[in-house]
Amino acid sequence: MTDRTLILPVFEPLYAVSSQYTDTALRIAAGAFLVPHGAQKLFGWFGGFGPAATGQFFEQQLGISNGYAMAVAAGSVEFFGGLMLALGLLTRPAAAAVSVLLAVALTVHLGNGFFWTNGGYEFPLLWLILTLTFVVKGGGAYSLDRALGKEF
Repeated sequence: MTDRTLILPVFEPLYAVSSQYTDTALRIAAGAFLVPHGAQKLFGWFGGFGPAATGQFFEQQLGISNGYAMAVAAGSVEFFGGLMLALGLLTRPAAAAVSVLLAVALTVHLGNGFFWTNGGYEFPLLWLILTLTFVVKGGGAYSLDRALGKEF
């Protein structure tokens, strides 16, 4: 433990109790937020278009070849990788797969500037940084990885 002086020491008990849960909450939220994006691409749920139309968009608008296969791959990483991240199961490999996907998404959005409102790279970069933390840290104390006694 390091010596520190809190600006608001009244919150020390809250910090002490909640700090062990913050990484878990962040991991679950990140995974859960990815799942619907994958479901849009894979199943057409949540206002999505499914793999055929998403693949067509990838090819025509983004210039990605094999659009259908890439839509299925991206949707699978988001859907299944998101589920695994939320559960803390194979956390590092799941987070690594999502990080690769987000690195590709980042390159797609780079030409649009920073702000997401202009189709920029703001959110892909934020998500990439977030998922890379789980590549490094793993699932944490409250994960299925830890419950199974396996950290990959």
